[in-house]
Amino acid sequence: DETVIREGLRDNIPWSQFGFELIGDASDGEMALPLIRKYQPDVLITDIKMPFMDGLSLSKIVAEEFPSTKIIIISGYDDFEYARQAIEVGVEQYLLKPITRAKLTKVLGELREKIEQSQEQADYQLRYKNEIHEYEQFARRLFFESVLEGELSATEIFEEASKLELEISAPAYNLLLLDYQEKEEIMREEELLHFFLRNPQYVVFRLNVSSFGILVMAELDKLPQYIEQGIEHIRQICESAGEKVEWYVAVGTPVERLSMLSNCYQKANKYFSFRFVTPEQHVLHEQVIADLMNEKEETSFENVDPTQMNPEIIRDFLVRGDSSDIENFVEYYFRSIHDALESKMFRDYVILNIRFTTAAYIESLGVSQSQYLEQMQFDLSMGLDDIKTYFVKSLQTAIEIRDKQSDDQTGRIIRQALDYIEENYTNENLSLNSVATKVRVSANYFSAIFSQSMKMTFVEYVTKKRMDKAKALLKNTDTLASEIAQLVGYKDAHYFSFVFKKTQGISPREYRAGKRA
Repeated sequence: DETVIREGLRDNIPWSQFGFELIGDASDGEMALPLIRKYQPDVLITDIKMPFMDGLSLSKIVAEEFPSTKIIIISGYDDFEYARQAIEVGVEQYLLKPITRAKLTKVLGELREKIEQSQEQADYQLRYKNEIHEYEQFARRLFFESVLEGELSATEIFEEASKLELEISAPAYNLLLLDYQEKEEIMREEELLHFFLRNPQYVVFRLNVSSFGILVMAELDKLPQYIEQGIEHIRQICESAGEKVEWYVAVGTPVERLSMLSNCYQKANKYFSFRFVTPEQHVLHEQVIADLMNEKEETSFENVDPTQMNPEIIRDFLVRGDSSDIENFVEYYFRSIHDALESKMFRDYVILNIRFTTAAYIESLGVSQSQYLEQMQFDLSMGLDDIKTYFVKSLQTAIEIRDKQSDDQTGRIIRQALDYIEENYTNENLSLNSVATKVRVSANYFSAIFSQSMKMTFVEYVTKKRMDKAKALLKNTDTLASEIAQLVGYKDAHYFSFVFKKTQGISPREYRAGKRA
């Protein structure tokens, strides 16, 4: 509040020489607070005794609202009580008048160094967080698998969610299951998911290579609104891509406890399986499925929809379905033609349609039909229940053969990727995209199969290799830590030290000194 001192500080200190910019001044705390809230300064210099609002009161508010702001208190009061209160508030420096220019500039230099170190650490933290984002998604996937299977108690759910920094407390919950497949790599997946990632009412997690789960959280009466918003966003993105993508979304039924989420998932997954028999219906929920089932209540031979007997329906299921979908698929498939099966001629046609379509699909995988045909002996005199059992077994056998072929192909891709990583992990430019390009698959697909096969993500795997190499060099050589950083793929030695401490719990220096666990 002393004009001469305030103007002297403002006009006679070469702020830019010390790495600062003066952005405002005020005659008391009350006038200063709006400016501080507007500009959020790195440093606040304040007198301790002022009218309207004193420096201690101002400092307390600033420390609470802007904890990163460094506070310097200037006082003519050489009183221990003032100093004690300043320390409690979190004031960085407590300077007594008169203040010399040399003393103030020394303090400013120390603060600048501290601020720059803090910002550097924040930058490293952000960089590291971005790099391990993929890992967090994999950990999230494992967590939700356990939740949806009903393997965790309510207490365990919240404990694991806390570890993953997931805020999932809400009055009520529902699930969206999304199947999204690009026929051409048009990179709409990021655009599709961004809406859910930036809205706190949704939590996204991967179910498998092409499917995602979206947990919707809100008050019970507001859940339908958020469900509809989510579906509408999916519809807009997918329909704008036209025939380049295939998409389906299923909606569960609301629950008011996280421990009941497995019930919600069972319903949603049942509706989800209908995407194979109603490909024109992109949104599947309780009412849609009820209407579909009611339409088939009175089916006769004369009005069987020929499209229901299209072999492509079975083939499409074999391409995209999995074992958990089989029972629901078979149930609906036969419900649509149930009455017509009273005709033996029609039953014979259905059996042969199942047999030949499945055998042709297996052959398209490059596998001899003989393995399937030997297992799937049939009798044209089978009754309806026998036909259903035959159909289930046929699909199960074909999917097992498909998955084995897929595992073999995935294994080849992973082996190629691991060989390439082994040769290039010390190159800082190594990335998921570069490895995916090398093994000739899309980045999204490679990310999914890598984490599924290795039980860790690409970034986690590469970081582990780099840290293992660094530990060996620290333990067995006298090479400087800054040089080791370069040798294991980090151009920035400080960032290397940050990652090492983050992953190993101690610094490279401490590890070399023998403080390792």
